[in-house]
Amino acid sequence: MRVLVVDDDSLAAEMTAAILEDAGFEAIQAESGTAALEILSSDPGLDLVVSDLNMPGIGGLECFQAMRSRGDQRPFILLSGDDPHAIKAREPRLDACIAKDFDLETTLGAAIADVLSTRRQ
Repeated sequence: MRVLVVDDDSLAAEMTAAILEDAGFEAIQAESGTAALEILSSDPGLDLVVSDLNMPGIGGLECFQAMRSRGDQRPFILLSGDDPHAIKAREPRLDACIAKDFDLETTLGAAIADVLSTRRQ
């Protein structure tokens, strides 16, 4: 499975990509929401998006909304240092919103498994 990691912080992007690769995923990185939208338009083989919320220009939530407005229904997991429950309440169409914290290695894998399981039903 190929996952697009979107984060303007290169260290955070590398960490997220490493977590995904350790779990057996192929991680492709984009440094902004704008770059992510361009990559998604040109690469139909990407299966999932994991994005940071707060980025300059197009943030994670705006990237998700732009994808959906284009008809792109790929699963989307938002990472945030803010309260994930409040963000999910604000945008219930998100497949998942999880805290970007020291438990990310565990919570990201669980969120992906849950999203994929829900999508298969």
